[in-house]
Amino acid sequence: MAEIHHLAHGWVTPTASYVLSVLGSLLGLTCAVRFRTANSPGARNFWLILAAVAIGGTGIWTMHFVAMLGFDVVGTPIRYDVGLTAASALLGIVAVGIGLAIALNGTSARQLRIVGGGVLAGLGVAGMHYTGMAAMRLDGEIDYSITRVGMSIGIAVVAAAVALWLAVTVRKAPAILAAALIMGVAVNGMHFTGMSAMSVHLEPAVTPPSGAAASQLILPIGLTVVFAVLGLLYALMAAPTDEDRAGLAYLAARQDGPDAVGEAPRPIQQQAAANAPRPIPQQPPTNTPRPIPRQAPANASRPIQQQRQAALPQHQPPAVPQQRTNSGPSLGEQLGSLQREQAEAAAQAHADGDEHTRKLQGPRRMPSANSSWTFRDRADK
Repeated sequence: MAEIHHLAHGWVTPTASYVLSVLGSLLGLTCAVRFRTANSPGARNFWLILAAVAIGGTGIWTMHFVAMLGFDVVGTPIRYDVGLTAASALLGIVAVGIGLAIALNGTSARQLRIVGGGVLAGLGVAGMHYTGMAAMRLDGEIDYSITRVGMSIGIAVVAAAVALWLAVTVRKAPAILAAALIMGVAVNGMHFTGMSAMSVHLEPAVTPPSGAAASQLILPIGLTVVFAVLGLLYALMAAPTDEDRAGLAYLAARQDGPDAVGEAPRPIQQQAAANAPRPIPQQPPTNTPRPIPRQAPANASRPIQQQRQAALPQHQPPAVPQQRTNSGPSLGEQLGSLQREQAEAAAQAHADGDEHTRKLQGPRRMPSANSSWTFRDRADK
């Protein structure tokens, strides 16, 4: 059995792999948060793809490849099949994308969806890991311990389920950072547990192993990772956040005026009149005497004839004296007395009428110089 070194370059490769796993998890969880706040199906699909690339590509597969740079078998060179290596990267991205789609889409049975998505994503990540190990070419035969392989698959499933649960629940930056640190530990633990299950039995070399050396793959894979990380950062920085949307909505409401809040637009004059301060009504002083309204005489609007008639005394017909039962004047005396009273009443009424007419007409005008008669009152004739 050949001697195997997992840290051929010291702690450089595990440290770099852990940093990459944390970075990929951080970007992926941030994209998952943007997925939950997206308003359209196109935007949600966009953020779902970016989250799968960040977690499955940068956080898992790139970490796996960097950790494999520290893997060394004494007595044989190691080469990599380019096709299988690329297939392992694609498998990791697709598996994580399926798990995220199951966990993030929908609102009912969230726990069940997280578990189901975690199982599928974990199996896919384990398949990515062992596909990448199967891409190795060396002078010997590789064997695996079934127990440790099962442990690595279990760690992959649990890590994937935890990652999906964090993608569904976390929102704040401190929580996302803490979740990324935990996911980095889980991913590295799964990788090194799977690597520990491998053993190599050397065989005599007939031909050198085919494939590309790790040094030949570092440059293209490194450039791909750098551009992928920069693209993810640019997408996260360029996309509007919830605060940006709130600010844009506020500016749009200020520019649109009352239309933004459902009110009909008013002319400028009405707006100015509505916004102008209302004058305070002036109260009259309390100590100023109020003018007493003059009342017109009740008979001012009636004609003169009606005024005359109203001025005449209203005489009621004299009541017929009751006949005395015992003794009294005769019938002739009563009739004479009644006639005298009626005559006196008529004379008095005529005199009162002439006096009232003379008061209404007033004195006569003075005659002119050519007049031969003197001032007299016609009533004296």
